[in-house]
Amino acid sequence: MTDLLDSGERLGRAELQALQLERLRATLRHAYENVGFYRQAFDKAGLRPEDCRTLADLARFPFTAKPDLRDNYPFGMFAVEQSRVRRVHASSGTTGRPTVVGYTDRDLDTWADVVARSIRAAGGRPGHMVHVAYGYGLFTGGLGAHYGAERLGCTVVPASGGMTSRQVRLIQDFRPEIIMVTPSYMLTLLDEFERQGVDPRSTSLKVGVFGAEPWTEEMRREIEERFAIDAVDIYGLSEVIGPGVAQECVESKDGLHVWEDHFYPEIVDPVTGEVLPDGERGELVFTSLTKEAMPVVRYRTRDLTRLLPGTARPAFRRMERVTGRSDDMVILRGVNLFPTQIEEIVLRTPGLAPHFQLRLTREGRLDALTVRAEARADAGHEVRAEAARLVAEAVKDGIGVSVAVEVVDPETLERSVGKIRRIVDLRGADGAG
Repeated sequence: MTDLLDSGERLGRAELQALQLERLRATLRHAYENVGFYRQAFDKAGLRPEDCRTLADLARFPFTAKPDLRDNYPFGMFAVEQSRVRRVHASSGTTGRPTVVGYTDRDLDTWADVVARSIRAAGGRPGHMVHVAYGYGLFTGGLGAHYGAERLGCTVVPASGGMTSRQVRLIQDFRPEIIMVTPSYMLTLLDEFERQGVDPRSTSLKVGVFGAEPWTEEMRREIEERFAIDAVDIYGLSEVIGPGVAQECVESKDGLHVWEDHFYPEIVDPVTGEVLPDGERGELVFTSLTKEAMPVVRYRTRDLTRLLPGTARPAFRRMERVTGRSDDMVILRGVNLFPTQIEEIVLRTPGLAPHFQLRLTREGRLDALTVRAEARADAGHEVRAEAARLVAEAVKDGIGVSVAVEVVDPETLERSVGKIRRIVDLRGADGAG
């Protein structure tokens, strides 16, 4: 195994921490000297880059949040001259101004390296064919996976998202060993295989590398059993670099090893911002250690997880699979609820397909939640009624809140080629806010 590791993966923990501190201090200087936002934020906090003498000192520095990136749209967070920027990516901007990120030549090399490392940890090897079904374009998923796979020495099929029936045909004809895609779209592909009368277990696929949205152990089991593949998690976000920030190793499947030689993780209390010790669950925060075009200092991801000791890659700490986002949390009559909790219940309920949506409405002065779940094709009326009862009962017993449950026909809910829209908030539709 060790002959497959790159030099960064072979570092001891003490060597890694020394490298992190060196790179952290350089990042803080680079950000302070070249980004007006960071200069003002550090000055307001009474801090200079040289005040970071240990890794623990990072906790004294201010956070960066998504609104800060939007306020500096489009290029205000860049730390190099535009002539050195080789590529820009951006979020969809569906909730406001998009967040824009930039990459120098070296940034693109770093990105390809960490994604190649991720694919190798997932079980990919030079010569494998990789079917990339993440979206291309301004979204970082497609091109990030693409160049990482090429860096590893793989053959890339740049399928992108959409045209599901064609994707099924390409997988059958080209016979790739690896697919990189969102887990929700993998389930859409699964439906299409079965619609075409093709056994998903008969394909050439051996490994699925899934990211860009939260998913659960139940969904892993569903995909692994019905496709006969290893399903592993990849983590990233465009503000930090894109996919390739952390990766689950195929031999352990016990959480994602953070590539800490490039990205320094912290877990903080989502409310107070206090740094929490390893093992405690909270909000994930990242500081980039090697980015040139757009360094980020203590970026609040809003993703909820915890840090654990490394296993398959001992020098690197693991993050648990993201259980949800602090801004995706639904507070229903005083009870905190996440879509992943509902997903676990739906996936273990007989008669239901792994497609669901949460609809929030307001009845008088109270919020109400309806779980809409698709039935499997062979589920009759009695099976559907029993499934609805079981879901409502499991939500009440396990989460502590009453919900309505509607079991709808197969392929009723909106499919997505990217991140699935799990929550539909209709509380403001009637003017109730």
